[in-house]
Amino acid sequence: MISLAKSAFQLTQWQSAFLTCHVQLCEKAKCFCAYSVALDESTDNTDTAQLAVYVRGVNDNFEVIEALLAVIPMHGQTTAQEIFRLLCGAIEDAGLPWKRFAGITTDGAPSMTGRKNGLVALVQRKLEEENVEEAIALHCIIHQQALCSKCRRFDNVMPVVVKCINHIRSRGLKHQQFRAFLEEIESEYEDVLYFTEVRWLSRGNVLKRFFELCAEVKAFMEKDGMAVPLLSDSKWLMDFAFLVDITQELNVLNKKLQGQGQLVSAAYDNVRAFSTKLVLWKAQLSQTNLCHFPACKALMDVGTPFSGEKYADAIMKLQEEFDRRFADFKTHRATFQIFADPFSFDVQDAPPVLQMELIDLQCNSELKVKFREVSGNTDKLGQFLRELPPTFPDLSRMFKRTMCLFGSTYLCEKLFSTMNFNKSKYRSRLTDKHLQAILRVSTVSSLKPNVSQLCERKCCQVSGSKE
Repeated sequence: MISLAKSAFQLTQWQSAFLTCHVQLCEKAKCFCAYSVALDESTDNTDTAQLAVYVRGVNDNFEVIEALLAVIPMHGQTTAQEIFRLLCGAIEDAGLPWKRFAGITTDGAPSMTGRKNGLVALVQRKLEEENVEEAIALHCIIHQQALCSKCRRFDNVMPVVVKCINHIRSRGLKHQQFRAFLEEIESEYEDVLYFTEVRWLSRGNVLKRFFELCAEVKAFMEKDGMAVPLLSDSKWLMDFAFLVDITQELNVLNKKLQGQGQLVSAAYDNVRAFSTKLVLWKAQLSQTNLCHFPACKALMDVGTPFSGEKYADAIMKLQEEFDRRFADFKTHRATFQIFADPFSFDVQDAPPVLQMELIDLQCNSELKVKFREVSGNTDKLGQFLRELPPTFPDLSRMFKRTMCLFGSTYLCEKLFSTMNFNKSKYRSRLTDKHLQAILRVSTVSSLKPNVSQLCERKCCQVSGSKE
């Protein structure tokens, strides 16, 4: 009984803090000059679909507020119309006007991006009704990168790797014997890693570890009477090595795209840099230059044949997939480049409404020096933008609308991890209101708790007197 009372008291505390955070967010929202939303949907452990909506707003001082707008349970169908209705309710509940709506970022599901009845189409239709400028709609840059990664060929590699790993790790005795075998031969690693499809970095980590332990795995499988002939096949091994190298590079890109408060221009710069690297790698592989492919080089050094044209063609396919997937970001490339470096952008390529102001800005030596001093620092960039004279109204408006954009739904994915930790099988009876309160307080970063207000709401419980 005591533990239940304590748990109820803690949930009440969470709800009180939740209300304070929500009130603060609504107060901050009144000052937003532009805002955008990122949303995604996931199912909790009770099979209830939870819609997570994040908002990022920018005020007149170019201060960025990034916070959880709402976590909304969806007990019925998760159609685009229903998601749109809930999104409208969350926006109106926070007092956010549609005329300042700048962008929407989704996970790219059909219900989100359908041309006629998808969520993005419904939002754009709403903006037309409100006589508001069309919002920038983006497909989560991390999700697109993950989809590009799946276009790689060499489907002959992963099934063999997974089969060997499952044989070793799916049985307790086999797993113990394998670890003992690695310890006996004094291997650098203690174990192979499990492969999990839903985890962004799982494939690269599994492939790299398996490549490092390939000889050990081959010896153990033969010793166990389960020899795998492909582990001795030179063509398969080179395909495996190439997959290890390119997956590691994709993992590096994925890590760069993750993180809170990342500007959309910086995220897209990382994608463009990777696309440029693909062009370089294609040329180098055609010339059998493996300076950026250590696993392939290690095999070639021991006499394994290497076919440069084969792998250059695979790089070209990956490059084409990147160009296709990131077409929505490429559409707004000029806007992102002006925001990232307005002083070096070609005025002729800028929208007509910005050209005159852009010329005045580029010819202002004092502002150019200040921009170079803060270049690459997000916090100082806001300080520079705050110092822009009022003679650049259109540029300031464009900077605010770009600054508030979400490049990915990373925050939503992070929230779902927190949700699964809190609403676990041991707390499956957690109500929707309590879950929302816990998630809002545990994910808050841009807002600070109002301790004095929280204390005022609490009644002191005076113990009995001995008089």
